[in-house]
Amino acid sequence: MSKPDQQKSEISVDEQVARIFAWRRGFNAVFLIDIGVELGLFKTLAEKPGQTGPQIAASLKLHPPYVETWCMTALGLGLLDADEQRSFTLAPHMDKILASPGHPRDLTGYIRLGTAFLTEDFEHCRKAFRTGDTVPFQGRSHAFADTIGDAIGGLHAATARKILPDLAGMTERLENDARVLEIGCGTGRFLMQLAKAWPKAHCTGADIDPTGVEIARNKIGLAGLESRIDVIESDVADLPAGSFDAVVMIEVLHEIAPQIRQHVIDGCAHVLKPGGWLLIVDETYPSSIEQARLPEFQFPLQTGFEEMTWGNVIPTREEQEQLLANAGFKGTPNRTLIGEGFTILSIKR
Repeated sequence: MSKPDQQKSEISVDEQVARIFAWRRGFNAVFLIDIGVELGLFKTLAEKPGQTGPQIAASLKLHPPYVETWCMTALGLGLLDADEQRSFTLAPHMDKILASPGHPRDLTGYIRLGTAFLTEDFEHCRKAFRTGDTVPFQGRSHAFADTIGDAIGGLHAATARKILPDLAGMTERLENDARVLEIGCGTGRFLMQLAKAWPKAHCTGADIDPTGVEIARNKIGLAGLESRIDVIESDVADLPAGSFDAVVMIEVLHEIAPQIRQHVIDGCAHVLKPGGWLLIVDETYPSSIEQARLPEFQFPLQTGFEEMTWGNVIPTREEQEQLLANAGFKGTPNRTLIGEGFTILSIKR
């Protein structure tokens, strides 16, 4: 491996400037995408490809010059394609990513989380750097809780339909009255995905955020799933011992304060049946300076920065595995990486 000074000398000032310009373009791209989602620009092109800027503007009752500029900029960013007549279409796969709410690849919630809420949090950062204050995400608005659910909707779908049933013996259990507990269930998206995918499974969600619990109960009721899904505002340690076939945590472990993480993982071990699975889908922070430059740690580093004033701290691999060992789980957990940097940890009781 090259020494740091050697690596620095290999990068020119022009290359460093280009990197910063690229990040600045990324800032604009996020807001351009948000405008396209909120105003229906992506949706109308998904439904009717090959429209010109004026045609899009007319159909959505928008200002034509602004729509034309939006389209040309989106073309430059690779979000749209166009022909010589300036008829625009979505670039490959953008219909799934930006115009299909609920699709496993939908990223509109993740974009919205940045434009609508992280911009406010970054304003708070300037003061927080001096005071160390945090603004926890629990107890914030219904819109915030819903956006969090949207942002990780793809993980919910993948976990319910692929990741959980792929664990040894879980498909059979899910087909035969499995009891599954989700810790940090938020607005209930995963619970509903699981209940729909596995009609005989009974699902329980636990969360300490009253806003999320309220939204979850309402959505579950509207979906007619209240007989198969319970949502409780409770500590996992208060639930009956040995009562669940699987305990699932999706983007939750790093949201639990470090001083109580062991208590929560101990509770997971307590409620699992012998042979039951603990499944954690989360992120892993780099353990060393060298790891901080590796591609698989870029997303966790970004999350750590975005969520630091929420009070969230992403654990390292060593910290994750120590929590499990302290709770009585034997052996090394199964560990795989998916997507931009999500870690899947699974271990049997």
